[in-house]
Amino acid sequence: MIFIASDHGGLDMKREIARYLEERGIEHEDLGPFTFDPNDDYPDYTDKLVKKILETPDSRGVLICRNGVGVTIAANRHKGIRAGLSWNEAHAISSRRDDNTNVLSLPADYIKVHEALTILKTWIDTPFSNEERHKRRLAKIS
Repeated sequence: MIFIASDHGGLDMKREIARYLEERGIEHEDLGPFTFDPNDDYPDYTDKLVKKILETPDSRGVLICRNGVGVTIAANRHKGIRAGLSWNEAHAISSRRDDNTNVLSLPADYIKVHEALTILKTWIDTPFSNEERHKRRLAKIS
């Protein structure tokens, strides 16, 4: 299961990501927003997504805001969440392979939708390496 959420700055990209997941038959849930509200706050949607991930074993999430930093910071406040901000395919691979991220953050103002979809596909398809050094490092931050 993949949960997706954004703020107003990532709304259009989130819609495209939801459409992509739907077309590929990937189980997902859109947690909002569903309409444009320039006064919404990314921590509210981030907390919603984090709660769902922590309640749903083996799930992951995608968060989108203008620069991706706010949602990443907000998500990483929670134990059990490893959010990584990725802006290209190589970085998405590294974030999964080395750091076992369970949340992908995307910067809507800095990448195009087709880039976001490529990053997402790569992130979904990349497994954690399970290398001892990576497991050791993750254990230290847990």
